[in-house]
Amino acid sequence: MVKITKEAALLYHSQGKPGKIEVVPTKPYQTQRDLSLAYSPGVAEPCLEIQKNPDTAYDYTAKGNLVAVISNGTAVLGLGDIGAMSGKPVMEGKGLLFKIYAGIDVFDIEVNEKDPEKFIEAVKAIAPTFGGINLEDIKAPQCFEIERRLKAELDIPVMHDDQHGTAIISSAGLLNALEVAGKKIEDVKIVVNGAGASAVSCTKLYISLGARLENIVMLDSKGVISKQRTDLNEQKQYFATDRTDIHTLEEAIKGADVFLGLSKGNVLTQDMVRSMASHPIVFALANPTPEISYEDAMASRPDVLMATGRSDYPNQINNVIGFPYIFRGALDTRATAINEEMKLAAVRAIAGLAKKPVPDVVNEAYHVNNLTFGPEYFIPKPVDPRLITEVSMAVAKAAMDSGVARKQITDWGEYKNRLRELMGQENQLTRQLYDTARKSPQRVVFAEGTHPNMLKAAVEAKAEGICHPILLGNEERIEKLAKELELSLDGIEIVNLRHDREAERRDRYAHILCSKREREGANLAEAHDKMFERNYFGMMMVETGDADAFVTGLYTKYSNTIKVAKEVIGIQPEYKHFGTLHILNSKKGTYFIADTLINRHPDTDTLIDIAKLTAKAVRFFNQEPVMAMLSYSNFGSDTEGSPAKVHEAINDMHREYPDLAIDGEMQVKFALNNELRDEKYPFTRLKGKEVNTLVFPNLSSANATYQLIQSMSETEVIGPIQMGLNKPIHFTDIESSVRDIVKITAIACIDAIVAKKMQNK
Repeated sequence: MVKITKEAALLYHSQGKPGKIEVVPTKPYQTQRDLSLAYSPGVAEPCLEIQKNPDTAYDYTAKGNLVAVISNGTAVLGLGDIGAMSGKPVMEGKGLLFKIYAGIDVFDIEVNEKDPEKFIEAVKAIAPTFGGINLEDIKAPQCFEIERRLKAELDIPVMHDDQHGTAIISSAGLLNALEVAGKKIEDVKIVVNGAGASAVSCTKLYISLGARLENIVMLDSKGVISKQRTDLNEQKQYFATDRTDIHTLEEAIKGADVFLGLSKGNVLTQDMVRSMASHPIVFALANPTPEISYEDAMASRPDVLMATGRSDYPNQINNVIGFPYIFRGALDTRATAINEEMKLAAVRAIAGLAKKPVPDVVNEAYHVNNLTFGPEYFIPKPVDPRLITEVSMAVAKAAMDSGVARKQITDWGEYKNRLRELMGQENQLTRQLYDTARKSPQRVVFAEGTHPNMLKAAVEAKAEGICHPILLGNEERIEKLAKELELSLDGIEIVNLRHDREAERRDRYAHILCSKREREGANLAEAHDKMFERNYFGMMMVETGDADAFVTGLYTKYSNTIKVAKEVIGIQPEYKHFGTLHILNSKKGTYFIADTLINRHPDTDTLIDIAKLTAKAVRFFNQEPVMAMLSYSNFGSDTEGSPAKVHEAINDMHREYPDLAIDGEMQVKFALNNELRDEKYPFTRLKGKEVNTLVFPNLSSANATYQLIQSMSETEVIGPIQMGLNKPIHFTDIESSVRDIVKITAIACIDAIVAKKMQNK
C-alpha cells in the first residue's frame, strides 16, 4: 500500500481550490437572454409547473440526479465521534466517489446535532431538495432508528451506507467464496466479530440470502452475544445464541466455515484460522489493520479464502462497488425507497460480474495479465467499468418489480447505452461503428499477433462480431501467449508468414509487388526478402484480396509503416498525399482533427489534399463537415510561413468546393467560438455554423493538440484513422490499449465494406 503522509494528505485537500468538489453550471449563461431564462423572469415558469405537479421537479431541476450525503460526525471512519465539521472532508470525499463512479451530483451536509429526533427533523426539512439521501458515519445504535424513521417518513431513497454498503459487497463476496469453497450458505457456520451497524446489517443480509440464524455466532467487545447476557440492545438480542459452551472468539471459531470481522486489528490468530473447517472463508474487514493480516492468514493454511478492506490485497470489500450504482438505479427510476429487493439485486449483480471475463482496463489497473474467478478474485475490482451497467440496471429492475419505482424503464438497451455514455465508456459514434461492422464482418489481418494487446483485441473483436481475425506470427508463440492470458483462439486464423507452407504465397506476393514497382527500381530478390516482414506480407494479403483489411503499429515505427503502405497499397489516384485523422469525443461534442500522423511539414498542395481527405472522412462517419483550417493568425494578417500556405489552400478549396463549409486561416479560439468569430469576421463562410473539423498547419500542432486534450480531460480519442490509401490499411501506436485497437478494427472493417460497395458500382 502506498504510504500516505500527513503532509501529503493536508496538501491534497488544501492546494488550489480548497476541498474536493464544486458546483458547475449545466446551462448556457453567457448572454443576457441566458441569464433571464436561468433566473428572473424565466425561472417563474418551472416554479409554477412544479407548484401544479411536484413530480415535475425531476424534469425542471437537478433533484433527479442529486444526493445528499448527510452526517453528524459521530462515527467517522476509524476516527470515532469527531463532530460534524471535522467529518466534512469525508463527506466531500463520498461526494467525489458518487460523481466519478456514477455521475451523481452531491451536496454534503454536516448536521451539528446528536439528538436522533432533532437530527431526523433536520433531514426531513431539507429532503425536498434531493432525489436520495445517503446517511454517513452516524454511530450505532442511533443510526438504526434514524434510518428506519427517515425511510418510513420520506418518499425518496434513504440508505445508511455504513450499514448496507458493506453488507451488500460482503454478501456478494460471500456467495462467490462459498461457490469456490464448494459450500452452501444454508449449511455454513458463521462467526461475526463485531456488533456495530455494519456487522448487524451484514449478518441480516446473509440471513436474507439463506444463512440460518442458529448457525451464526456474533461477538462484541465483551465476548459472545448469548441469551444469558442482560446487557444487550434490541439489535444484539436478535443474534443472541442459545449456546452456553462458548464465550470467546477462540472458542466460537472452532469448526466455523466463515469469519466476518468488523471489529479491530489483530484479534484473529493463525491458530484460530487453523481451527476452522476446511476451505475457511475469512473476511477481515477492520481498517486499516485487519483482524488478521493477509500474509498471516495465507500462511496459516493453504486453503483459506481471504478478503479484506484494503486495496493492496486480493478481494477488497469496498463500498464503492455498491453505493454509487445502487443510488444510480434508484434515481433513474425515481424510486421512493431502497428496499431489500434492490439490495439483493445489487448483491447478485456484483457476485455475477466477478464470474465474467475481466476487461483489459481492469487488468492494466492492477498490473496483472488476466484476473479470473477463483480464490484470489471473487469480488469485482472497483475500477471495473461494467459495474455502472450491471448493478444499476439490476437495482432499477428490482425497484420496478417491487413497486417503488415512479418511472418505468422500457428500453433496457437504450438505458445501458446511456449509463455507458454517462461515464464516458462509450458513445453513440463508437456504438454505430461496432453495429455497422457487425452487419458484414470482414477478414482483418492483425500484424503483431504475438503482442498481448493485439491478441486480446483480435479475440475481443471476434467476440463482438466485428470481424474474422487473422493473426500474423509464430503459431506456437501465439498459442502459448493465449494460454497464459486464458484467451480462446476458436475461429481465429493464424498465419506464420515465415513457415515453409507459406512459401508459395510469399513467392506469389513477391512477383505481384515486383511487377507493380518494376519501373521504380524494384527487383524480385528484394521483393522475396520483404515477404518475410509482417507489414509487407500483411498488406499484400489485402492487396491481393486474401484479406479485407490490415491493422498494424504496435511494434513498428510510423515512418516504416508509411513507407510500406505507399509501396504495397499506394495512394488513391485522385490524391498525391494521404493522411490520418483523430476523432475527439468530448462533452462539447465530436471533433475531427487532421493530419495527426503522416505529413510533417505540409506545403499548400499537401494541405489541400488533407482538407479534401478530411471532408471525405467526416462524411464517412455520417456527419457533415464544418471545417476550420488553423494557424496562429487570422485571415491574411500574417503573409509568411504556415499562415500563407493555409491561406493559399483555402483559396483553392473555395474555388473548387463552393458549397463546402470551410474557412481559414484562423486561430483555434475563433474556430470554436462561433459568436466571437461571426462578430469579428462576418464574411466567413462558417457564419452561424458550429465547427466540427479542424485541419492543422503541420504535424506537430495536430499531434500535440489531440494528445494534450486526451491527457488533460475525459475526452475519448479514436484514431489514428487512415485517409487516402487505396486499401483499408490502418495504424495503431505503441501506446494503444485493447479498446483503442478494437475501435480501429471496426473502422477498418467499415472501410473495407465501403470499398467493396464502391467496386461493385
